[in-house]
Amino acid sequence: MADAARGSIGTPSGVSGRQRLLAGVSMGCGCLLVVAVVVALTRHWDHVLVATAGIVVVVAGGWWTVARRGTRRVVGVLLVLGGLVLTVGTMVVAASEPGSLTLGFALVLVLAVGTFGAAHQALRRDRRLLTEQEEREALVEPPAHPVLICNPWSGGGKVAKFGLVELAHDLGIETVLLDHGLDLEQLARDAVARGADCLGMAGGDGSQALVASIAVQHDLPFVCVSAGTRNHFALDLGIDRDDPRNSVHAFRDAVPRRVDYATVNGRFFVNNVSLGVYATIVQRDEYRDAKVETTATLLPDLLGRTDRPFDLQFTEPDGTEVDGAFLIQVSNNPYVIGASLDMAQRRRLDSGELGVVAVTGTGGAEAAATMALSTIGQRRLSPHWHEFTTDGFEVRSRSGTAYAGVDGEALELETPISFGIRRGGLRLLVPKGNTVLADRRRARQVTVRDLVAVARGIDPQAGPAPEGGPRR
Repeated sequence: MADAARGSIGTPSGVSGRQRLLAGVSMGCGCLLVVAVVVALTRHWDHVLVATAGIVVVVAGGWWTVARRGTRRVVGVLLVLGGLVLTVGTMVVAASEPGSLTLGFALVLVLAVGTFGAAHQALRRDRRLLTEQEEREALVEPPAHPVLICNPWSGGGKVAKFGLVELAHDLGIETVLLDHGLDLEQLARDAVARGADCLGMAGGDGSQALVASIAVQHDLPFVCVSAGTRNHFALDLGIDRDDPRNSVHAFRDAVPRRVDYATVNGRFFVNNVSLGVYATIVQRDEYRDAKVETTATLLPDLLGRTDRPFDLQFTEPDGTEVDGAFLIQVSNNPYVIGASLDMAQRRRLDSGELGVVAVTGTGGAEAAATMALSTIGQRRLSPHWHEFTTDGFEVRSRSGTAYAGVDGEALELETPISFGIRRGGLRLLVPKGNTVLADRRRARQVTVRDLVAVARGIDPQAGPAPEGGPRR
């Protein structure tokens, strides 16, 4: 299994002439796009101003709807409806104006497609080369004694629905069912004791993280089988979530890949840790069976004017002290935030960086101002929005403890809460073709710096090798 310890994902280096040309086209279209947007905003500032006001009203009303009760909640709903009418009405009026606005919108759309379309192609690697490298890096001998642990109740019974146990048997994989009353961690450790040389988990994100942590402890590769309800980890890996049978084939295809994992107070996680509002809500027993109802009941108490700020403090990388954030999310690699088709997803899992997002302020006006800035891509200008990446992070509290949702599991942690990340610390086996899918996801992360590098013939994805230990 030594071959599985090789590079992060097996991507060929070098930049082609086609990529350099596309990078230049993208930057050229981007410059023209900025000019076109500025001209459009200048000519139609009145429509922009009214539409922005409508968005502010919608957000303020939305805050009252979730954070208040009784009459104020009704007023909040009315504000949301009024704001939507104002915003949509303004857009309809603007679209009905003859000539210049329609042409200007068409020009902006064409330039935007040119900018981002060319950028994605410039940052993507050659599919043929990726496939060839994937074939070279695939293990000559797949795992001799792989073990797949299955949660038969996860995802509404996907294990039985897709016949995963039968498929695993056909592929020579030992399966272990997580029956009621059994301990998942002990099942994984027992599998290792029996000689397992590869562990897999067919279940949700929490189960994936636990079994993956056992694989890391014993320096074994791990297979993620997407048999849970949401499977965010599988999504961000580029694993097929619609048909988990495809991910079972990773045992046979044996394509190695390395991704990061993160830790919170030494505890392993693959997705994220939430503190504040969400973490407090998931502590309630009734949340599992009635998520929406429980959230609607508790939010007014958690975010209302009479409630005290959350007892959470942290220090930003620039030394700024932040106190009272009602939401803190720390993720294993940053999530996409803002208007994007892959919003709330991670485009890569091997950057070696934690993503941190925190929100302060408990008033409708503050929330509206923050969201209004976010709609124009300037959320970082709000004093209530905190967003950054780091390789180590700490959250404090005066009480000495804080509620946390760790990959969806409700916990109470001692503070200070220490976060770290291990670059390339999790060895995976993935199905054939995953390298190409991962590269496509990564190419969606468009930055001017990367485009400039490609235009100069420099590979922006050529990074350091996996580290020897976690960073704190």
